[in-house]
Amino acid sequence: MKKKLAQTIRDIPDFPKKGILFKDITTLLNNPQAFKSAIDEMAKILKGKRVDYIVAAEARGFIFGGALAYKLKCGFVPVRKPGKLPAATYTHTYALEYGEDSLQIHRDAFKPGARVLVIDDLLATGGTARALVKLAKRLKGKIVGVLFLIELEFLRGRQKLDRYPVYSLIKF
Repeated sequence: MKKKLAQTIRDIPDFPKKGILFKDITTLLNNPQAFKSAIDEMAKILKGKRVDYIVAAEARGFIFGGALAYKLKCGFVPVRKPGKLPAATYTHTYALEYGEDSLQIHRDAFKPGARVLVIDDLLATGGTARALVKLAKRLKGKIVGVLFLIELEFLRGRQKLDRYPVYSLIKF
Protein backbone atom coordinates (compact mmCIF):
# COMPACT_ATOMS: atom_id res chain seq x y z
CA MET A 1 0.00 0.00 0.00
CA LYS A 2 2.71 2.48 0.97
CA LYS A 3 4.58 1.80 -2.28
CA LYS A 4 1.39 2.49 -4.27
CA LEU A 5 0.92 5.75 -2.36
CA ALA A 6 4.53 6.75 -3.05
CA GLN A 7 3.93 6.23 -6.76
CA THR A 8 1.17 8.86 -6.71
CA ILE A 9 3.60 11.59 -5.58
CA ARG A 10 5.53 13.45 -8.28
CA ASP A 11 8.94 15.07 -8.02
CA ILE A 12 9.41 18.69 -9.05
CA PRO A 13 13.11 19.56 -9.40
CA ASP A 14 14.43 22.97 -8.33
CA PHE A 15 11.30 24.06 -6.48
CA PRO A 16 10.95 26.33 -4.56
CA LYS A 17 14.60 27.01 -5.35
CA LYS A 18 17.45 25.41 -7.24
CA GLY A 19 18.79 22.23 -5.70
CA ILE A 20 15.57 21.19 -3.92
CA LEU A 21 13.59 18.18 -5.16
CA PHE A 22 10.02 19.02 -4.13
CA LYS A 23 7.65 16.14 -3.34
CA ASP A 24 4.36 17.28 -4.88
CA ILE A 25 1.39 15.69 -3.11
CA THR A 26 -1.25 17.32 -5.34
CA THR A 27 -1.13 14.21 -7.54
CA LEU A 28 -1.98 12.05 -4.50
CA LEU A 29 -4.77 14.46 -3.50
CA ASN A 30 -6.19 14.39 -7.06
CA ASN A 31 -6.55 10.62 -6.81
CA PRO A 32 -9.59 9.83 -4.64
CA GLN A 33 -8.46 6.27 -3.88
CA ALA A 34 -4.93 7.36 -2.93
CA PHE A 35 -6.18 10.19 -0.70
CA LYS A 36 -8.64 7.86 1.05
CA SER A 37 -5.91 5.24 1.49
CA ALA A 38 -3.54 7.82 2.99
CA ILE A 39 -6.12 8.93 5.56
CA ASP A 40 -7.12 5.32 6.32
CA GLU A 41 -3.47 4.30 6.79
CA MET A 42 -2.84 7.25 9.11
CA ALA A 43 -5.89 6.25 11.16
CA LYS A 44 -4.55 2.67 11.40
CA ILE A 45 -1.27 3.97 12.84
CA LEU A 46 -3.26 5.71 15.58
CA LYS A 47 -5.54 2.77 16.41
CA GLY A 48 -5.81 2.42 20.16
CA LYS A 49 -4.32 5.87 20.87
CA ARG A 50 -6.57 8.53 22.36
CA VAL A 51 -6.31 11.84 20.53
CA ASP A 52 -8.24 14.88 21.73
CA TYR A 53 -6.92 17.33 19.12
CA ILE A 54 -4.97 17.30 15.90
CA VAL A 55 -2.66 20.30 15.50
CA ALA A 56 -1.61 21.08 11.92
CA ALA A 57 0.06 23.93 10.06
CA GLU A 58 -1.29 25.59 6.95
CA ALA A 59 -1.66 24.75 4.24
CA ARG A 60 -0.97 21.12 3.37
CA GLY A 61 -1.12 20.01 7.00
CA PHE A 62 -4.73 21.22 7.08
CA ILE A 63 -5.69 18.77 4.34
CA PHE A 64 -4.54 15.70 6.23
CA GLY A 65 -5.24 17.06 9.71
CA GLY A 66 -8.84 18.01 8.97
CA ALA A 67 -9.67 14.72 7.26
CA LEU A 68 -8.02 12.68 10.01
CA ALA A 69 -9.71 14.69 12.80
CA TYR A 70 -13.06 13.93 11.16
CA LYS A 71 -12.22 10.22 10.94
CA LEU A 72 -10.96 10.08 14.55
CA LYS A 73 -13.83 12.24 15.87
CA CYS A 74 -11.46 14.65 17.59
CA GLY A 75 -10.90 18.40 17.47
CA PHE A 76 -8.78 20.16 14.85
CA VAL A 77 -6.50 23.09 15.71
CA PRO A 78 -5.28 25.21 12.80
CA VAL A 79 -1.83 26.73 13.20
CA ARG A 80 -1.29 29.63 10.81
CA LYS A 81 1.12 32.26 9.61
CA PRO A 82 1.22 35.46 11.69
CA GLY A 83 -1.81 37.71 11.42
CA LYS A 84 -4.22 35.03 10.13
CA LEU A 85 -5.85 33.94 13.41
CA PRO A 86 -8.42 36.35 14.89
CA ALA A 87 -8.01 35.79 18.65
CA ALA A 88 -5.01 36.05 21.00
CA THR A 89 -2.11 33.86 19.86
CA TYR A 90 1.31 32.50 20.74
CA THR A 91 4.02 32.73 18.08
CA HIS A 92 7.01 30.53 17.37
CA THR A 93 9.73 31.41 14.82
CA TYR A 94 11.82 28.60 13.35
CA ALA A 95 14.31 27.71 10.62
CA LEU A 96 13.23 25.99 7.41
CA GLU A 97 15.43 24.00 5.05
CA TYR A 98 15.44 27.10 2.84
CA GLY A 99 14.76 30.09 5.15
CA GLU A 100 12.87 31.14 8.27
CA ASP A 101 9.20 31.29 9.17
CA SER A 102 6.78 31.86 12.05
CA LEU A 103 3.59 30.11 13.11
CA GLN A 104 0.81 31.06 15.52
CA ILE A 105 -1.74 29.14 17.57
CA HIS A 106 -4.76 30.48 19.45
CA ARG A 107 -4.00 30.72 23.17
CA ASP A 108 -7.29 28.98 23.95
CA ALA A 109 -7.06 26.23 21.30
CA PHE A 110 -7.33 23.49 23.94
CA LYS A 111 -7.12 23.03 27.70
CA PRO A 112 -3.93 21.95 29.51
CA GLY A 113 -3.48 18.19 29.50
CA ALA A 114 -5.24 17.64 26.17
CA ARG A 115 -3.81 14.72 24.18
CA VAL A 116 -2.44 16.23 20.97
CA LEU A 117 -1.32 14.70 17.68
CA VAL A 118 0.83 16.94 15.51
CA ILE A 119 0.45 16.30 11.78
CA ASP A 120 1.98 17.64 8.58
CA ASP A 121 2.38 16.43 5.04
CA LEU A 122 6.19 16.22 5.04
CA LEU A 123 9.04 15.77 7.48
CA ALA A 124 12.21 17.31 6.05
CA THR A 125 14.56 19.02 8.50
CA GLY A 126 11.93 18.98 11.26
CA GLY A 127 11.68 22.74 11.77
CA THR A 128 7.96 23.09 11.11
CA ALA A 129 7.03 20.00 13.11
CA ARG A 130 9.18 21.11 16.02
CA ALA A 131 7.48 24.53 15.92
CA LEU A 132 4.07 22.83 16.03
CA VAL A 133 5.18 20.72 19.01
CA LYS A 134 6.53 23.78 20.83
CA LEU A 135 3.28 25.68 20.29
CA ALA A 136 1.21 22.72 21.53
CA LYS A 137 3.51 22.35 24.55
CA ARG A 138 3.14 26.07 25.28
CA LEU A 139 -0.57 25.34 25.79
CA LYS A 140 0.46 22.42 28.03
CA GLY A 141 -0.74 19.78 25.59
CA LYS A 142 0.45 16.19 25.94
CA ILE A 143 2.02 15.16 22.62
CA VAL A 144 0.88 11.63 21.75
CA GLY A 145 2.76 11.59 18.46
CA VAL A 146 3.89 13.40 15.34
CA LEU A 147 2.55 12.05 12.04
CA PHE A 148 3.58 12.69 8.43
CA LEU A 149 2.51 11.48 5.01
CA ILE A 150 6.14 11.70 3.79
CA GLU A 151 9.50 11.58 5.55
CA LEU A 152 12.71 12.57 3.79
CA GLU A 153 14.99 10.36 5.88
CA PHE A 154 18.26 11.77 4.54
CA LEU A 155 17.47 15.15 6.14
CA ARG A 156 17.19 13.57 9.61
CA GLY A 157 14.28 15.72 10.77
CA ARG A 158 13.16 12.92 13.05
CA GLN A 159 16.12 13.71 15.33
CA LYS A 160 14.54 17.06 16.24
CA LEU A 161 11.46 15.18 17.43
CA ASP A 162 13.16 12.30 19.23
CA ARG A 163 11.26 12.88 22.50
CA TYR A 164 7.99 11.89 20.81
CA PRO A 165 6.67 8.96 18.77
CA VAL A 166 7.17 9.85 15.08
CA TYR A 167 5.17 8.11 12.36
CA SER A 168 5.39 8.45 8.58
CA LEU A 169 3.59 6.57 5.82
CA ILE A 170 6.10 7.06 3.01
CA LYS A 171 9.87 7.33 3.37
CA PHE A 172 12.25 8.65 0.73
